[in-house]
Amino acid sequence: MKRLDGKSALITGAARGIGKAYARGYLGEGATVAIGDINLEAAEKTAADLGAGAYAVRLDVTDMASIETAINTVETKTGGIDILINNAALFDLAPIVEISRASYDRLFAVNVFGTLFTLQAAARSMIARGKGGKIINMASQAGRRGEALVGVYCATKAAVISLTQSAGLDLIKHRINVNAIAPGVVDGEHWKHVDSLFARYENLPLGEKKRLVGAAVPFGRMGTAEDLVGMAIFLASSEADYIVAQTYNVDGGNWMS
Repeated sequence: MKRLDGKSALITGAARGIGKAYARGYLGEGATVAIGDINLEAAEKTAADLGAGAYAVRLDVTDMASIETAINTVETKTGGIDILINNAALFDLAPIVEISRASYDRLFAVNVFGTLFTLQAAARSMIARGKGGKIINMASQAGRRGEALVGVYCATKAAVISLTQSAGLDLIKHRINVNAIAPGVVDGEHWKHVDSLFARYENLPLGEKKRLVGAAVPFGRMGTAEDLVGMAIFLASSEADYIVAQTYNVDGGNWMS
């Protein structure tokens, strides 16, 4: 028997990267997976790539109506939602004196508002169904400490860790387990953008920041999306039924807590 047999999952921001890796892992463990993404065309392509059990759902996590529609779609398609991964997120950086209101608003809208209100909608659905569930939020090592150039992003991920604790304590009475994963530096297409920002503000050649952060990981390299999948499967499974309000570091040893 597979660990997630018969379970219905929704993963936000799942058209690519870490979200897509989670979806592939969940499908392999027997779940059906809604590929939630603001880019419906990309979500449909990913669902087609992943095959049976995957389907696309348009989801803008900054819009309450879009969140409700996505949850309703999952309910209609599968009979209910058992697992939510709040994976959608944005990144930006700037020195404190250069942070713009637009950047602040964008990051908090996706990383905090999106996490809270998608969690809320999924929890309401799970409570109404009466079968409990698992909610996994994506935090970050950036939520464990401040970084000189990454003030807003760090603040959003610290908020995710705090929301995970509060929601976990509140929802466990409904047998809904809320936990989080805190990755370290994870390689992927997003790093081209991240590296270019660091190059601009730290006066580095393109590619140098990526090389430096990878070399600094105690494990000896940057993480990959696949490195995170095992924890996501574990936290969604019955093996994690007694785990509540925790944030797990999956970061090659970058942070100890």
